[in-house]
Amino acid sequence: MALQTATKQDIIKQFATKAGDTGSPEVQIALLTNQINSLTDHLKKHKKDNHSRKGLLKMVAKRRRLMNFLQRHDEKRFKELMKKLGLK
Repeated sequence: MALQTATKQDIIKQFATKAGDTGSPEVQIALLTNQINSLTDHLKKHKKDNHSRKGLLKMVAKRRRLMNFLQRHDEKRFKELMKKLGLK
């Protein structure tokens, strides 16, 4: 379920706050969202794959923690990111 290098680089370029940025909350949330979406598609086909389901739940929880952090520290960046990703 790992991201392809090209896909990952495209996401990093799109959400980076400055050149060489790979660790900002925006980039991390975008990468996790991409992984969550692909894993969700996998689980729709393989309903009994409980090991992957547990990994999905961990990713969702980590994304939620990062989103809470970003919301506490910079509400404007948080709202822009939610619009870009199409999250609620």
